[in-house]
Amino acid sequence: MRNALSAALVALACLLAPCGALAAWAVFDLADTGRYVSTTAPLADDPAVRDAVADVLADALGDGIARKLGAEAANGALGPFVREAVHSFTRTEAFRTAWEAGNLAVHDAVLRAVREDGAVRGPVTVDLAPVAARVRAHLAADHMPLAHRIPVERTEVAVVPAEEVAGLRKGYHALDAAASWLPLATAVLAVTGIAVAACRRRALTAAGLGTALGGALLALAVVLGRRLTLADLPDRVHRPAAGAVYDALTATLRTASWLLLALGLTVALVSWLAGHRTHRTPPAPAVTTPAPARARV
Repeated sequence: MRNALSAALVALACLLAPCGALAAWAVFDLADTGRYVSTTAPLADDPAVRDAVADVLADALGDGIARKLGAEAANGALGPFVREAVHSFTRTEAFRTAWEAGNLAVHDAVLRAVREDGAVRGPVTVDLAPVAARVRAHLAADHMPLAHRIPVERTEVAVVPAEEVAGLRKGYHALDAAASWLPLATAVLAVTGIAVAACRRRALTAAGLGTALGGALLALAVVLGRRLTLADLPDRVHRPAAGAVYDALTATLRTASWLLLALGLTVALVSWLAGHRTHRTPPAPAVTTPAPARARV
């Protein structure tokens, strides 16, 4: 009974360990505004991300030009100049500043949608007008003809579709609650399972191997999540940019999975070596004292 109870507790602790790492990553890393901005800031130098942002901005500016100046101006001589200028703008320091400001706005909008019930009833959107204004100023500084006539309108891009906001909110609330008690529950279950075991060394070895297996499964889940995320994108051209963003945001989670794997294997190896050494150590020879001889009469 002790061994069965110990095995159940250790197995449950090993299952909860990767789940606790996932919840802690979502709440304390991904939902932290400062960490999110610092994580996404280097992506402004990624070529795939720059090209994807430039395409979105060029399309938004082209739509505005078509509404204000007509389709001929958007598709004629002005259109290619605008697209080329937008791509050039993504290589400037002003773009890096706009990129950080845009990511900050996106993060605030998503957090407001998932934390406050009913705060956002439609899709979560971000306005590209401030970035478009910077592009127009960049074109005007380069003395591009008709740059001052490029319209800067409110252009909202959906970050989270309306049908996914409710599910995202429920998932965030569940992870927020789990991040507080899952790590503590994992530690309590592991310690209790090892304490009630008939052979604590074997229970400790099993806990280490189970923790390593949980870390490996978490790393596999990150890889599968990347493939599924990129496969769901309708635009294949922007998949390299989405992959770069995914890799940046899950870097901490990948590190946590490798730490679980390394910690589990280390604990299991040390426990096995300690038990193996104990079994191979020969017992000390018993010292016998001869009985005193009887004196003859």
